[in-house]
Amino acid sequence: MTIAGVLADITVGVHILALLYIGLGGFLAWRWPRSVFVHVFFAIWGVAVNVFPIPCPLTALEDYFRGLQGLGPLPGGFNAYYLYDTVFPRSMLPVVAVVALALVVFSYAGAYLRWKHREHPSPHAMPQA
Repeated sequence: MTIAGVLADITVGVHILALLYIGLGGFLAWRWPRSVFVHVFFAIWGVAVNVFPIPCPLTALEDYFRGLQGLGPLPGGFNAYYLYDTVFPRSMLPVVAVVALALVVFSYAGAYLRWKHREHPSPHAMPQA
């Protein structure tokens, strides 16, 4: 395997981690509330890249490393190549999108409730020793 091949594989790994962070990163804000600001950026970016004709820099980077190996760009892009009909059937995309959105909303609601409880404890809460 060439260095370009290794770098392409690393880019795929980072891309998968970024997608997981987009879907689940809001839960980190339950423990680290300020992390929600980073997650909001990633979530907006993830939606924008999939809704508008904005190129994803990670896909572009992988395509660059593929080009160095004499391979063409990812057919159909990252999601089409790695996820659709591999991780889940393409026909399930609307369901996956709704579940992902629900996870983000749930994580943000939980983060807000935890932040609110931390900043404004209930008058009925027992004092900690």
